[in-house]
Amino acid sequence: MHPYKVKELAPDYVKVYESPDPAAVYAYSPGIAVLPGGRLIATLDISGPGMHAMPGPKRVIEGGALWYGKVFTSDDDGRTWMHRADFPFMHARPFAAGNRVYVIGHCNDLTIMYSDDNGDNWSDPTALTEGEMWHQAPANVHYAKGNVYLVMERITKPGVQGWPVSVIAPVLLRGKADSDLSRRENWTFASELVFQQAIPEEELDYFGVPFYPVEAGSANEVTPGRVCHRMGWLETNVVQFVDENHYLHDPSGATFHLWMRAHTGGSGFAAVAKAVEQSDGSILTMLEKAPSGRRLAYVPCPGGQMKFHILYDEATRLYWLLSTQATDSMTRAERLPSGRFNLPNNERNRLQLHFSRNGFDWCFAGLVAKTDSDTEARHYASMVIAGDDLLILSRSGDGNAPCAHNGNIISLHRVSRFRELVY
Repeated sequence: MHPYKVKELAPDYVKVYESPDPAAVYAYSPGIAVLPGGRLIATLDISGPGMHAMPGPKRVIEGGALWYGKVFTSDDDGRTWMHRADFPFMHARPFAAGNRVYVIGHCNDLTIMYSDDNGDNWSDPTALTEGEMWHQAPANVHYAKGNVYLVMERITKPGVQGWPVSVIAPVLLRGKADSDLSRRENWTFASELVFQQAIPEEELDYFGVPFYPVEAGSANEVTPGRVCHRMGWLETNVVQFVDENHYLHDPSGATFHLWMRAHTGGSGFAAVAKAVEQSDGSILTMLEKAPSGRRLAYVPCPGGQMKFHILYDEATRLYWLLSTQATDSMTRAERLPSGRFNLPNNERNRLQLHFSRNGFDWCFAGLVAKTDSDTEARHYASMVIAGDDLLILSRSGDGNAPCAHNGNIISLHRVSRFRELVY
């Protein structure tokens, strides 16, 4: 190997789940949590045209497809996994709060279930909303002031044509960590800020966003089989700036920034907003402003064009970013290899790791894992800190996967002594 070639940090993996029928049953939405005693909880969901023939639990219809989710636990640091439960919702993520572990996701409405015995047994799912449509990927969970904070996203106009990211409102949820979070009254929902109302797309200029023209209420087939939808935001992480020297630091601790995947048709940007706790306990969502007074809705973010995951590490006082590396987003859509999924910025086979002091200036820490095939993805990953290591759960595919989007494996990767990557 060339001495200057970048080596993968964690190319090897443990299979947490593998599809029994890769051509027709796909594995999605990996979420991971570490409990105080060290047990690992992993969640995922499965879908695809083969779901009709799959044995197993109740499944739900959302987006015209059948879905259900699975919970696994590991007591040996991720080397082996035990299947614990199935659940009838999707886009789930696990998190610990009080003496419980929860899994939250959606079956159209927000849905949650819990375990009182560290994930051995699980309650029946409970709806937190009624008659609504929600969205989200397994993004991060933030703890502060005895509360748990996380974002779910409401689709405000369910009938919109195509991918509805232009009508998504990221909603910060706050719950007392020691309360019963399976009950709606124990959550505070922030006010809604809808992308198409917050950002006047037609007024944007000078930095190439959006990259492709897409008329309101429509989609643009850039080249046959490759479609771009109206721009928007989605898959939201929570970021709180604790450095008192940071321009966006709030000394009261009441401000939580929302770092979101920016669907622009291009790459390299994240979309941002903020949710601010009010004196009456409510939470207002709004755009941020730079010191100039200009609205701050886009920030540089390596991999911001795809689902990413942000963690704050107290030990290093750094933000860690797990995202998808783009290498050829400027290739003309009609000249992409036939195996590439959708648009040029939709490359999905390289997971990268960065760190930052401030959430704006990112230092490359390493390439976590990659493949040389356009169909064998390493993407849509979640991560947790476990002692000195970073554990990464990836939506992956091997040579049996039909495309990069529809993988057949949920893989666990370990970046050992990840803090030694800081320079």
